[in-house]
Parts: sequence; structure tokens; C-alpha cells
Amino acid sequence: MLSVFRRLFSKKKVKETEENPMKKFLVAGLGNIGPKYHNTRHNIGFKVLDALVKEAGLTFETNKLGDLTTYKHKGRTIILLKPNTYMNLSGKAVRYWLEKEKVPLENLLVVTDDINLPFGTIRLKSKGSAGGHNGLKDIETQLQTAKYCRFRFGVGDEFGKGRQVDYVLGNWNNEEEAAMPERLEKGIAVIKSFAAAGTANTMNTFNGK
Repeated sequence: MLSVFRRLFSKKKVKETEENPMKKFLVAGLGNIGPKYHNTRHNIGFKVLDALVKEAGLTFETNKLGDLTTYKHKGRTIILLKPNTYMNLSGKAVRYWLEKEKVPLENLLVVTDDINLPFGTIRLKSKGSAGGHNGLKDIETQLQTAKYCRFRFGVGDEFGKGRQVDYVLGNWNNEEEAAMPERLEKGIAVIKSFAAAGTANTMNTFNGK
């Protein structure tokens, strides 16, 4: 009798998950694949997700269009995605996994670098322009909307005229490296809060911090 009850309870839990897509999230960290890009400013999206995966004791697995793993937090299922399409084609992977996992658009969070914010500054927005960021441009094109949440991580703008590409594809300096662990910890907290507390609460708690 007990085993029958367990089977019924298990089926009920599966059914509840299937019927409640609002508890399912997709968090896409943007970056470029390959060792030469690993520690660059443009790859902060990958870096934040890597830090969360390490903290949770998880591992990424290579799948279609990206590396993925699933993280559980306070009754939420959070699919973590690092597209392997290179930055400029990030939207293809985001759209594919959004549709495959049947994640509502409002439960999508894209983690990316932002040269318009000082290093380490956090800004969460529920919509907005791509701001010249090619990864965000492609996501907007693929999704046919700019109304998706993005978590912008400031990388600063300490570059001369015509040196933007070299800057974002350059490595962190010693000062930034020293501050990175605390900033990554804050970034992990943003992702958890987005899933558990919602966009508005997360913006109020973390924006500008």
C-alpha cells in the first residue's frame, strides 16, 4: 500500500510541474566558447553561471546549441544555459531552449556584460534596447521582442577610441580579479532572487549594488 501511495504521489508531483510552467526558468549567460575567451570581460555571463554551478556542486553537459544544467531553488526549476553559438548568434540557442522547455518569456533571464556600467555594478531590467550589444541584438531578433529580462554586469569603459572590441575581449585586470569573488556571489544571489522573488523585488534589492 505504501509503495502504491508513493507512486501516486510521485505522479502528482510530475503533473503539478508540467501544469505549472511559471515555476520553470531559463537563465542564459552570454559569452564566447574557447580557452582564449575564458577570462575576458565579454564572457561574464558564462562566469556568473559557472560560479553558481560550482557553488551548487553541479556540472554542465553539452547539448544542442549549448552547455546546460538544471538547478533547483525554493521549488523552482532553473535551466542554466551557456550558448555555444558564439556571442553574435546567442539568440538561436536561447529561442531553442525557451521553446523546448516551454519556459514563459517572462521567466527568461539573460546575463551579459555592459560597458556603460562601472565594473561590478548590477542592473536588472525587464526590457530594453540591445544597447549595441550583439548578443542581445540577436536574441531580440530571434524572439521578435525586446521584452525579456536581462541582468547587466558592468565591465566599465576604460578604453580609448576604437578600442572597444579589444577591451571587451581583453582579460580582467588585477584589481577586477581581486573584487570578482564578491561580485560573483552577488550575481548568484540575483539569479536566485529572480526565480524566487520575481523581477520587481530583485530590481529593488540589487540594482546599483
